[in-house]
Amino acid sequence: MKQQETAIGRTAVAAKRKEYFYPCTVHFYRDAPQLVCGSMQYVYDENGKQYTDFFAGVSVVSCGHCNPVITARTIAQLQQLQHTSTVYLTQQSVDLAERLEEVLPGNLRRSFFVNSGSEANEGALLLARMHTGRKGFIALENGLHGRTNLTMSVTGLQMWRTDNYLDEEVTFIERPFHPELTLEEAAAVSLKSLKRVLEEKGGTIAAMIVEPIQGNGGMIMPVLSYFREVKALLDKYGVLLIDDEIQTGYGRTGAMFAMEHFGVVPDIISMAKALGNGVPVAAFATTDIIAASLNRPSASTFGGNPVSAATALAVLDYIRDERLPQRAAELGTRLKGGLESLQARYPAMIKDVRGTGLMLGAELAGADAADSAELTDNVLEAMKDRGYLIGKNGVGRNVLAFQPPLVVAADDIDGMLTALNEVLRQVSTEKEE
Repeated sequence: MKQQETAIGRTAVAAKRKEYFYPCTVHFYRDAPQLVCGSMQYVYDENGKQYTDFFAGVSVVSCGHCNPVITARTIAQLQQLQHTSTVYLTQQSVDLAERLEEVLPGNLRRSFFVNSGSEANEGALLLARMHTGRKGFIALENGLHGRTNLTMSVTGLQMWRTDNYLDEEVTFIERPFHPELTLEEAAAVSLKSLKRVLEEKGGTIAAMIVEPIQGNGGMIMPVLSYFREVKALLDKYGVLLIDDEIQTGYGRTGAMFAMEHFGVVPDIISMAKALGNGVPVAAFATTDIIAASLNRPSASTFGGNPVSAATALAVLDYIRDERLPQRAAELGTRLKGGLESLQARYPAMIKDVRGTGLMLGAELAGADAADSAELTDNVLEAMKDRGYLIGKNGVGRNVLAFQPPLVVAADDIDGMLTALNEVLRQVSTEKEE
């Protein structure tokens, strides 16, 4: 890619952000590049430097940046009919709803289209209240479900609980993970808490909302029996299970939806991010019976508009035609094996490798929490300089997040692992000195 003549440069962009954005808006890197274009698993900065993207805009562009197959259909729809709202009849949104029924688990078949993951989860929580006639919710510690008032209320990750006046009808229980316990032991602790809450408040709880794999919480995947036991307990008390698949959906984990790994069909499922591959589209879906409870007049001005729906249909076609879930499973095994080899080589720095498919995390360890976070930032910076963009998450912001576009190649993975080995070796040498 040639240098972009219209790019104002990273320094000017950073200055404008500082002047015109809210102070809450931050970015990765000390020397952050200005990204100006992308092509499948690659993005390019204002100087034409290529980066292999291992974060996919936080699990969004699963089909690749500016995927020509998808982009062509988006442009065609944009030139034909851009917007009407749901108060008019259009074919694209009903075709998308019909198509979603084909890929959704179990008997989930009714969809309500919105624009973002936060809005999808907000709608799912509202639906649960309307169906059950109850107000309360259960959520897991260190989960992330959105930035609206209600979705922030069920978010357990403290750094994202910005509002000082959140909904008080939320009970948090331990997540099925603890660094000092096995996954089986941590699941038992979480289930014991869930049972206690249901015994005490079951008649007031509308739903429990969960991420099948906590992304921002540090790539936390429970033992496979966990959600089956959760669902059995919830069913006993008439409490619905909301499956937040905002990050995990559409093939990333090696299955179309991550909850499939656990053999559980949720009552409500929320989805966004990868469904639009960069175009804003989201939805929450449920059964005929539960959907019947959302019967007062409602609409979403932009939800399911012709352009976003046409794009989502193209995305679903591409996922099917290119077998992206299977590809994520195969390449995820390669990536995880490589990360585990690095863990064996640098056990003092890589504390844990976890996740599945192409949703993996490597937890880094320093002398203390602050040192661990600084180490993570230093690794991200060094990998960026070598042409690889990696994410970070976790409670202490010390987990390297590997969520590349599902079109990433085996050679890209091998090259990234080689570069990461070089960075860790350099850090290790510096620590010894």
